[in-house]
Amino acid sequence: MADAVIGHILIASPRSRGGSVRAAVVLWLSFVAAAWPAAGQAPPDTLIMPFDNSTAEPRLFWLSEGSAVLASALVEEMGGRLITRDERLRAFERLQLPAAAALSHATMIKVGQLVGAGEVVVGAYDVVGTQLTVRARIIRLDTGRLLPEISESGPLSEMVTIYSRLVRSLRGDTTSGAPPTPVLSSPVAFEAYVKGLIAETPVTQVEYLEQALKLAPDDRVRLALASVLGEQERHQRALDVLSAVAPAGRHHRQARYTVALSLLGLTRFDEALDVLKALDADQRSAVVLNAMGVVQLRRGGAPPDARPTYYFSQASEVEPAEADYFFNLGYAYWQDRDPQAAIYWLREAVRRDPTDVDAHEVLASVLQHTGSTAEAARERELARRLSESGPSQGTADSRGEVPRGLERLRDRLERGGTRVDSVIAASGQRDSAALAAFHLDAGRRAFEREADREAEQALKRALFLSPYLADAHLLLGRLYLRGGRTADAIDTLKIALWSEETAAAHLVLAEAYFQIQEMTAAKAEVDRALALEPTSADAKKLQERIASKPPG
Repeated sequence: MADAVIGHILIASPRSRGGSVRAAVVLWLSFVAAAWPAAGQAPPDTLIMPFDNSTAEPRLFWLSEGSAVLASALVEEMGGRLITRDERLRAFERLQLPAAAALSHATMIKVGQLVGAGEVVVGAYDVVGTQLTVRARIIRLDTGRLLPEISESGPLSEMVTIYSRLVRSLRGDTTSGAPPTPVLSSPVAFEAYVKGLIAETPVTQVEYLEQALKLAPDDRVRLALASVLGEQERHQRALDVLSAVAPAGRHHRQARYTVALSLLGLTRFDEALDVLKALDADQRSAVVLNAMGVVQLRRGGAPPDARPTYYFSQASEVEPAEADYFFNLGYAYWQDRDPQAAIYWLREAVRRDPTDVDAHEVLASVLQHTGSTAEAARERELARRLSESGPSQGTADSRGEVPRGLERLRDRLERGGTRVDSVIAASGQRDSAALAAFHLDAGRRAFEREADREAEQALKRALFLSPYLADAHLLLGRLYLRGGRTADAIDTLKIALWSEETAAAHLVLAEAYFQIQEMTAAKAEVDRALALEPTSADAKKLQERIASKPPG
């Protein structure tokens, strides 16, 4: 919890070069270093942030992102381990940070920690006339050190050479290294490439990337262009672009995956599946297995190969922390008209990501179809409260039917989306769990002194933060029962048992049924309580009371 509190303070810190921010950074680093793995492990992954445009030169606005792209490419050429651009952008998206905003060092440190980086490179550039000066420094998260700033200068036309010297100085590398790739060697092509990456509309992105590709036939550009073309559903054009990717190059595997996505977009299911099978045979990947499941799901009918649920299940086993694969698994079982399996796996999805609005909505619809109206209402209420735009985001129609096309598909083979989402979700869940426990304790104290309204409010806060907190549901059920709200108590206690089956919850539910003279249901609940806890004196007393009444 201390990490979360300090992190929030640091993110809120104003951008400043003063001693107060430096002290806050050092304080934060001391906390990070204390919890970091011991020395001697694998070299740390490097996160390179966009550089600041110190002189606010409008014509070189693109070099802010370009600095991160170029420095990352150079580190990669030197054999370094990188947090990719996709991972960084995914982290910004999840943290609701603007991609082009100037951030404080403290915020950059927080981003680095969340994506699992061992070090963060921060820097700035300025241009006077035709002279470029670049400055950068490393913030080591694994040791808690702020390394000295390094500066390199030279003519703007020698940009690649300047950044190469800078990166080598940062890494302490005195070797000449491999020659840069074509797009990095040509300043004009590189500028078009970066502008294509950061352009705000797909049309402009394609224009810049096609210009870069003409100037420098480079696999990086081909992949970026094919990705944008895929978003525009220009899948045949994307296939044409990808056909030129070097078969033994560094980007070949990602190119083959993107080919599979384009084939899927063209409904060439057999070809897409063959490409994905070849990738899976070469190297096991949850992203590939998930894509194979999507191919089979979109194919429909009885697929000639394994069913979608098989592939989604395999993906969830490879990456058991990733909620999307569990969502796809539950969604596929619902398409197969197996509601109990769908409910089970959708619950696993929302356990991993309680903020997943669509998962709550689909789960609510499936529960509604099985007659579990209380649980369905609970899930819809959670979805409504979690969504900023209304009760749903188009997941279910007015009749509560679940439409097709909700399956989730990664557009990159890299760990980016999966790892970032998992780390951030886990961090958020830890914080939410701690706060939910606080509200549960407050609700318990209020319940004990019979301050029922206060207790109800505290328990509902706990359940908003942790929807499947069985103890909170159980206590709320007891509160409703004490207040004469028997129907509400029964609905709440069913959810408590759905979240976690305990003898205590069965016993309170039995008491609720006893109060409304439903003796058969009450007896069933007591019997289950005794099966779980045979020595329960309270259960035996209620059993005797029920036995003295005729069945209802």
